Amino acid sequence: MTGNRVLAHTGAKYPIVQAPMGWIARYPLASAVSRAGGLGIIETSSGETENCKAEIRKMADSGLPFGVNLPILFLKDGAMLRFVCESGVKFVTTSAGSPAKFVGPLRDAGIVVYHAVPTVDAAVKCVEAGVDGLVVEGAEGGGFKNPEEVSTLVLLQAIRARVDVPLIAAGGICDGRGMAAAFALGAEAIQMGTRFVSAAESPVHANYKAAITGAKETGTWVLNKKASPCIRALKSELTREIHDAGLMPPDVLKGILGVYFGGDMEAAPALAGQTVGLIDAVKPVAQIVDETVAQFFDITQRLGALAASRGF
Repeated sequence: MTGNRVLAHTGAKYPIVQAPMGWIARYPLASAVSRAGGLGIIETSSGETENCKAEIRKMADSGLPFGVNLPILFLKDGAMLRFVCESGVKFVTTSAGSPAKFVGPLRDAGIVVYHAVPTVDAAVKCVEAGVDGLVVEGAEGGGFKNPEEVSTLVLLQAIRARVDVPLIAAGGICDGRGMAAAFALGAEAIQMGTRFVSAAESPVHANYKAAITGAKETGTWVLNKKASPCIRALKSELTREIHDAGLMPPDVLKGILGVYFGGDMEAAPALAGQTVGLIDAVKPVAQIVDETVAQFFDITQRLGALAASRGF
């Protein structure tokens, strides 16, 4: 028995969720995370509807707990929403837009819905729209970002002060230390993206993983803050040019598969979060999860002892 609402909603053993990275968050990685006790998420942001449906079917057939991400602004029509509602999926995260029109059909299908938010205002609106929980995305995370940067440290506290739904903390978390900090601020789970992108089971090219493990904490830039999409990506010659120019060419992400699977780190901005400065090795997913959980309990046990002794 657990009082953790995220575990109750997901059926996972541990409150560790894998982020829904386009093209990357598919069966090989998601199933590895779920087998390790976390919650694997299948992406649909790639727009490859039939391929994503096949990946969802594989996860459903595995019997493992899992979720699906529906990025509202990226969905061409209602086909994926209808498929998810009919496929036995139990947990969905929505993102990139208002979840208001999605909550009803998903909940009618018996699906738990969490929405990803970068601000307090968005969090309050989503709770009013009827979501079951929130993924709180701080500015430290990789990928698509809110140009008005608010750190996970501040955002979690601010949102917890306003709403009482379960929170999954995302951005700047890659181990048990980050997990313990997130729980102290009101989260009931964490989401990791960059850490799992660099995992042994991740399908991305070795060059991408090496770029993550070799980067410093200052190894990313937030790009295109005055336009859309705003992203956080690894520093490279290409991203230096974009950073210096202040704007990103509209077609610059067309080469993203060359980064992911071709290993050409200049083909497009290589999305990654600030945790690149904390990740120094490629590890199997099971090791990442086990080490995160062990470190989390080591820290919380020490803090519990301090609380019991009323000392510092």
